[in-house]
Amino acid sequence: MHDGHYASADAPHGPAPNVNRGPRRSGLLRWLVVSASALLIASCQQAGVLDPQGPIGAAQLLLLINSTEIMLVVVVPVILATLGFAWWYRSSNPRASRAADESYEGRIEFVTWSIPALIVILLGGVIWIGSHQLDPRAPIPADTKPLRIEVVALDWKWLFIYPDHGIAAVNHLVVPVGTPIEFRLTSATVMNSFFIPQLGSQIYTMGGMTTHLNLMADNPGEFPGFSANFSGDGFAEMRFIAKAVPAGDFDAWVTQVRGSGSALDDAAYAALAKPSIAVPPRTYRSAEPRLFERIIEQTVSGSQKPAGAAWCPPASVQQAGG
Repeated sequence: MHDGHYASADAPHGPAPNVNRGPRRSGLLRWLVVSASALLIASCQQAGVLDPQGPIGAAQLLLLINSTEIMLVVVVPVILATLGFAWWYRSSNPRASRAADESYEGRIEFVTWSIPALIVILLGGVIWIGSHQLDPRAPIPADTKPLRIEVVALDWKWLFIYPDHGIAAVNHLVVPVGTPIEFRLTSATVMNSFFIPQLGSQIYTMGGMTTHLNLMADNPGEFPGFSANFSGDGFAEMRFIAKAVPAGDFDAWVTQVRGSGSALDDAAYAALAKPSIAVPPRTYRSAEPRLFERIIEQTVSGSQKPAGAAWCPPASVQQAGG
């Protein structure tokens, strides 16, 4: 009777710790699933170079993946060996023993030096070949004629000139899908950097100099572009959207731009060149011939004083406008 009393009294206490374990585990699992989903959604929205939309971006992603896989050949074994040595030589393992006297082991030295050396040689060869194949000036093979676009970095906005169509746009880049784009880039102020992550190949723009970049969009869409080099107070707002559209829609957009907006003449460019922040996208129905070359000449001669990071913004600078 006495033993039976204790058995019945202990019965509710035995499984009690397991009663809430299931809900706790399910709650933790639910939290992990929600967190992983949120991270996945965020990564999709800000995919950038991991979501290429053109041949250059795809080639760069492949180079990144190949380089990572080659480095993992060394990284993974080193991590596993570190964990293995730490586990084997733990203080509670009586079988682990090592010699007290130091000695040279040539076989270990050969392995620890030869494998990393071979990996560095292989990795260097892959990157060297891939980098030369991705030369920014290298033309992109295609059945269509390339589209020329001239890019000018201003404080703090991007000017896009379409010399073959005689139009221009600010913080608004429209390109036809499947057509190679030949960019000529310069800066009217300080050094800057032009980057459309999903299309690939970040490249610098420098005052008085011209750089070249070839890109192409394989699919329609809107791809964020921005300045990847700090250039002053408005650097964070120096963004634009690269919109890839079918060829017919691009021709319709050119016709629409030509029939509306103002002209980008000397007076309009002088107003545009003034430092301004968060400039909304705009278009110009026409642009002065050889405006790109004249901007370079002005920068070299110093007739247009660079502002940029050294410029101290007066109170009259508007937050939007140019």
